[in-house]
Amino acid sequence: MNEDLKESILKYLTTVSQAKNKDVARAVGQEKSFVDKAIAELAKEGKIEYRSFGGITYIALPGKHET
Repeated sequence: MNEDLKESILKYLTTVSQAKNKDVARAVGQEKSFVDKAIAELAKEGKIEYRSFGGITYIALPGKHET
């Protein structure tokens, strides 16, 4: 997986409390399918976490809460 893409995703997540995959893809300028794969790898590595609210799944940095 593209390490630059994963780094871009992590950098973007530092600017928001949480985000949907499609918003991350738009922010980093990549196709959602590539972003989905990178997000899955980051989750396996423990660098991000999934959060579900009302049937919608968001991703966030572990321990980062809404402000």
